[in-house]
Amino acid sequence: MSIPSRPTLQFLGAAGTVTGSRYLIEANGQRVLVDCGLFQGYKQLRERNRAPFPVDPASIDAVVLTHAHLDHSGYLPALVKQGFRGRIHCTHGSVALCGLLLPDSGYLQEEEAKYAARKGYSRHKDPRPLYTEADARHSLKQLRGHDYQSKVEVAPGFTVQFHPAGHILGAAHVSLDVQSQRVHFSGDLGRQQESLMNPPAPLPACDVLVCESTYGNREHVPVDQEAELAPIIRRVAARGGVIVIPAFAIGRAQGLMLHIARLRERGEIPRVPVYLNSPMAINATRHYHAHHSEHHVSDEDCERMFDLATFVNTVEESKALNRQRGPMIIISASGMITGGRVLHHIEAFGPDDRNAILLAGYQAGGTRGAALAAGKRTLRMFGREVPIRAEVVQLEGFSGHADAGELLDWMRTAPSAPRVVYLTHGEPDAADTLRGRVQRELGWRACVPEHLERVGLEDAR
Repeated sequence: MSIPSRPTLQFLGAAGTVTGSRYLIEANGQRVLVDCGLFQGYKQLRERNRAPFPVDPASIDAVVLTHAHLDHSGYLPALVKQGFRGRIHCTHGSVALCGLLLPDSGYLQEEEAKYAARKGYSRHKDPRPLYTEADARHSLKQLRGHDYQSKVEVAPGFTVQFHPAGHILGAAHVSLDVQSQRVHFSGDLGRQQESLMNPPAPLPACDVLVCESTYGNREHVPVDQEAELAPIIRRVAARGGVIVIPAFAIGRAQGLMLHIARLRERGEIPRVPVYLNSPMAINATRHYHAHHSEHHVSDEDCERMFDLATFVNTVEESKALNRQRGPMIIISASGMITGGRVLHHIEAFGPDDRNAILLAGYQAGGTRGAALAAGKRTLRMFGREVPIRAEVVQLEGFSGHADAGELLDWMRTAPSAPRVVYLTHGEPDAADTLRGRVQRELGWRACVPEHLERVGLEDAR
């Protein structure tokens, strides 16, 4: 495929889905990829991870990363493995978190492939990971960290600037300037009032806006997070049950520990043992101590958060938890129950009605978390159906994403209207609902792009 001289934008992912964030900008004979995420959820989406990349990875000159979550960064090791040799530009916080997330992703893929081969439940005779832990560590060498607000030339004629987005440590919304055109990428926007992170910086002037729409069709219920947690913990502990909380290792796990620590400090919940069973979340918690400028948690609360849980590091310690009796709380990745140690905990504790599973964040369609949230009472794990008799609770107050109203309010901070807004990173109903509101309430032109659609930045529809 030839590279156009005038700037174009192509949607290689996150179009009609909340995962696989990938946007390709081409101009001046150069290619810059913004985000490089894994597709998650429905099988037909996951299979895109195994499909040939839409352009030759070796032809990409640079990658710009909005933040470290795997649906935005998780394909990087595969891209490098297939020949990408350029630099990966992001904030310093994202460099630190990618150093945790990507090797962990490779390790889990290796372990899942070995387990599937040993148990014989893969349709492949010799199941292979998309990439290995070694592949992921190799890709980290190409990361380059930058300060917020600094302007960086990432390729000839391409300049980017990172703005704080809230959401998680290191998260940014990003301006990209090329040939007098500015395209702005929201990444994942945090909330105006969030228990950990500072709110997003205002939206600067831009010609084209690419904005997430994860919660584009809903508003967050105004819920006191600690008031929501306390009665659940009390009632499950009273019946001697185990509370399993599938949690994103970056952001959600730390917020949960903060609120549980505060509740315990005030004596509003019993002092049941709390286990953080995710080496990645353990290390990420340390990074929250090191990046105080990005969040508003006091030193004292950081210490409480850090001291609350018993950290579970080894596989043997993780297995031993499944043999323990309640009451206790286990916080473990992954947040949408797509993989990781939490699968084994749900296999162990899900069939007992004394126990509870708390869903503490967005559950993308096609994931086990979404199935539980929809009321399904069996989950397919490790090649078999596991009955779920435990109480299942969808927590309402723990989202790290801006809701529809907050997204619109953020857009209103722009000094002028963009020519067009492309709404991505949302399920079809969420993206289209937000499209309608942008048009009606802001009077801006908005549309929902299709997968692999390509538009010219100068004449973006």
